Amino acid sequence: MTARAYTSISSAAQAVPADGPVLIAGPTASGKSALALEIAATIGGVIVNADASQVYDCWRVITARPSAEEEAQAPHLLYGHVSATTSYSTGHWLREVEGILNAGARPIIVGGTGLYFKALTEGLAEIPATPSGIRTHADTLDHAFMLEQLDPATRARIDTQNPARVQRAWEVLQATGRGLAQWQDETPPALVPLAQCHPIVFNVDKEWLNERIAKRFDLMLQGGALDEARAVRPKYDPALPAHRAIGVPELMGYLDGTLTLDEAREAAVIATRQYAKRQRTWMRKKMRAWHSVSPV
Repeated sequence: MTARAYTSISSAAQAVPADGPVLIAGPTASGKSALALEIAATIGGVIVNADASQVYDCWRVITARPSAEEEAQAPHLLYGHVSATTSYSTGHWLREVEGILNAGARPIIVGGTGLYFKALTEGLAEIPATPSGIRTHADTLDHAFMLEQLDPATRARIDTQNPARVQRAWEVLQATGRGLAQWQDETPPALVPLAQCHPIVFNVDKEWLNERIAKRFDLMLQGGALDEARAVRPKYDPALPAHRAIGVPELMGYLDGTLTLDEAREAAVIATRQYAKRQRTWMRKKMRAWHSVSPV
């Protein structure tokens, strides 16, 4: 595949072939959903969510899920279909996408969770879930101690400066007796190899995106984000992945009286920009072969 660059959403949509899966990745607030809708309107297809926060049913506004009006324009799947207390992993998502593919629908897979796209196009190691006791114990351990205990193959492969990656590798070793590298080496084939897709990634200007992030959060506040937070507040649990969605802890701080609304807004905007920076860095590194779109 020869990667191409597009300067607008319309030009990127017009270049999509008539068949085959379409992948649309990009940082938050970059315009991915608009491109997915334009492609669906032009050539048809089912829009499939690839954003880990948008799977949860407790949030629509806060996670910028497509609106009811947008969902009425084309079929949308895997949005808001998981309860906050249900365990949901990349493996769960991949199995659901496999069911969609087997049903014969032409998928337009859109989102900002890079690991979902990696698992889809490269395969996912079938590592058993880590028992909660091992994870709880790992939370108390020193980074250097866990790193020292890893097998050499895993230590050579992971980012040893990343505490989360080191802890995950240590947990896998303790839970299964096998190193993470060994599990990865036995990864099954990709569900949809990249060569069989039309992959598009948003490559956007930092300042342009930062401005959009701030404006979008203001629109979220106007559109009911606080009402969503109030509805969840009685059962809010910051340990739940669903309740760690960006904007949620900040708005809960406002509702609890520890932050003013301006402080909560500023903290949420900063957190979103930091997340977008991580997304952009990951995508530049991992998605170099994808077609790029740079709307201005």
